[in-house]
Amino acid sequence: MAPLLLQLAGLGAALLASALILISFVAFITATEMPDLHRHEQEKFFLNARGQKETLPSIWDSPTKQLSVVVPSYNEEKRLPVMMDEALSYLEKRQKQDPTFTYEVIVVDDGSKDQTSEVAFKYCQKYGSDKVRVITLVKNRGKGGAIRMGIFSSRGEKILMADADGATKFPDVEKLEKGLNDLQPWPDQMAIACGSRAHLEKESIAQGI
Repeated sequence: MAPLLLQLAGLGAALLASALILISFVAFITATEMPDLHRHEQEKFFLNARGQKETLPSIWDSPTKQLSVVVPSYNEEKRLPVMMDEALSYLEKRQKQDPTFTYEVIVVDDGSKDQTSEVAFKYCQKYGSDKVRVITLVKNRGKGGAIRMGIFSSRGEKILMADADGATKFPDVEKLEKGLNDLQPWPDQMAIACGSRAHLEKESIAQGI
């Protein structure tokens, strides 16, 4: 009986491996290049600190910043200031300590029905449009669509997606940077590091009294 079970297990493993190879082959054959990002006419511009229209850059341009921070935002007029204050405080402090460090924060208003764009634009006026830019989408595209729009308008060598609710302390970006550095050398100069709060899951469970 034991040899038969081993043979069946081996056959099952071989079939599974064959299926994975077939799926990978089909995926490779059918894969296409990433489609161009569709923008409505007014999504091709941002307002500078003086309220004048300027054309948004493209991710395909040569990077001119060390770090781009993309903040997808939908109806975040109340929570956004807390996140922006913490993020910009950290980024400005880091720049003072290291004048060679450059950054930009891109707030993508995902078709909000509140004053998200207006709240974000106040930071553009305070810090300048070279450091803070607001992209207002014509209609809601969902979080993924907002992130994609921000990334495709970034100028940074590294791009960080940060939630508008400020749930994660912004200085933790250094942990992600360390994770990226530990991955070097990067294949084709590309790598991804993801932050997770999974280790806090036990602490988030309500306890009975």
